Amino acid sequence: MLCSLGFNGSALATPDWSLYNTLLSKYVVQSENDGTHYIGLDYSTLGKDPRFDELLNILQSYPVDTLTEPSQRIAFYINAYNIFAIKMVVDHYPLDSIRDVGSILRPVWKRRAGTLGGDDVTLDQIEHDILRKLGEPRIHFAIVCASVSCPDLRAQAFESELLSEQLDEQVSGFLRNAQKGLEVDKGLIRVSKIFDWFEEDFEPAGVESFIRRYRDLPANTRVRANLDYDWSLNDI
Repeated sequence: MLCSLGFNGSALATPDWSLYNTLLSKYVVQSENDGTHYIGLDYSTLGKDPRFDELLNILQSYPVDTLTEPSQRIAFYINAYNIFAIKMVVDHYPLDSIRDVGSILRPVWKRRAGTLGGDDVTLDQIEHDILRKLGEPRIHFAIVCASVSCPDLRAQAFESELLSEQLDEQVSGFLRNAQKGLEVDKGLIRVSKIFDWFEEDFEPAGVESFIRRYRDLPANTRVRANLDYDWSLNDI
């Protein structure tokens, strides 16, 4: 019966993400908005697909206490964040931006997104109280807040066995996107505000050192995390 619930019976700590992969392959679409190329999601059609509710049931019934290894926890909670962000949009569609779900006093990030391990969780809790505390800065290029300037939604679930390679691909792809990741502007390197908002997560080496792992930069250059951030919905 475990497999019917989306669990891998041979290794309980490894979720079966096959349904999630199926939905991603069907509803993820290359998109463009005001000159920015990104991976879009067909929220309108996805919201009518009964398999999305099935995926939510699989996610929310998973025994999270079996996730003992950091790679297992990181992969699971990245997927959880992305699925719950999609749910936020689907539940309130149509939207111009996921931020429209919330308010100044109670932003969307602090609203109940779903349940994990029997407890209500918010997107903020998944990101800040769980994922960031695991000390992996590459998560910032894998979790997707349903916006155009976010890192692209990966058309594949994150898996603990493939995690490092998948995260490297996410970072590399994001930094190749001049509209939202990294732009060379004469002698200035302009990068996403993500590097400003979460600057402390890239210490002790720092933001520039992290970026140089994925992009060749001139020896003497300035890096500024000030690219405009487009919060428009990453719809198709």
